Amino acid sequence: MSNKHIIFIGIIISIVACNQKTKSNIHTEEWISLFNGTDLNDWDIKISGYELNHNYKETFIVQDSMIRVQYDNYETFDNSFGHLYYKTPFSYYKLSFDYRFTGEQLQGGVHWNIRNSGVMLHSQSAMSNELNQDFPVSIELQTLGGLNKGKRTTANVCTPGTAVEIDGIVDYTHCINSTSETYHGDQWVHIDAIIMGGEYMEFKVNGDMVLRFEKPQITGGKYSAESKETNLGNFGIERDLDYWLSKAGTILTNGYIALQAESHPIDFKNIKLLNLCGCMDPKATNYKSYYIKNLPKACTY
Repeated sequence: MSNKHIIFIGIIISIVACNQKTKSNIHTEEWISLFNGTDLNDWDIKISGYELNHNYKETFIVQDSMIRVQYDNYETFDNSFGHLYYKTPFSYYKLSFDYRFTGEQLQGGVHWNIRNSGVMLHSQSAMSNELNQDFPVSIELQTLGGLNKGKRTTANVCTPGTAVEIDGIVDYTHCINSTSETYHGDQWVHIDAIIMGGEYMEFKVNGDMVLRFEKPQITGGKYSAESKETNLGNFGIERDLDYWLSKAGTILTNGYIALQAESHPIDFKNIKLLNLCGCMDPKATNYKSYYIKNLPKACTY
């Protein structure tokens, strides 16, 4: 075989290898870490009663590659409900994280907040919260720990100023339980959430599907579609009451992700996200086969 033939065959092999690599890359899921393990630079803090990014009494800290909600500097909770917001809103995505409760609840926290926290999805921004707002208008993936007696599911859904649809019917129940096991003690629990814009959400616990619902939507705090009453005041919303009431019935298609602080210490780690919005043109260099929602402006060629 001549040198020319060897060179030609080498070029063909290189082209095939390159094409295989390119084809493989379009299927490779590019998960991003929302938490860099060292600081909270990509997050905004909003604690009820305090200005944006005032980390009252160091409620949110970073330690051992975890985001920790801790109350070492508190004497009493005093309704200092807090939320830690990731800087970027998302619409269609998968979210993965681990959590564990530790120690005892801070004095002054109400009994239903023992081993109770959550992750807010499709939330309003930290900046748009009122000064004394306790909870953002959002869909809460509620995390609960067992109390060493009875059943207490986790990855439930709670709805501050919102509601979800189940089996084609809007359910105005504030918290709807999942079918998960009960997790006692300070053990780590793994959560996966699939968020499909305003279509549906699914929650998994340790790999098991435990809850699915559709059409997350703003209710303005109404108790039913016909109700003239609102419970938004229970969440500390006063200034923007009319605004949220005017949005009743609006489907939530996107929003922010926020970690909750509700008086019981909790740790979060391995917070990762797979964005399902992106360029869906196979001719583009940044095309991914797993994208669900097309963003033509994101395409590069």
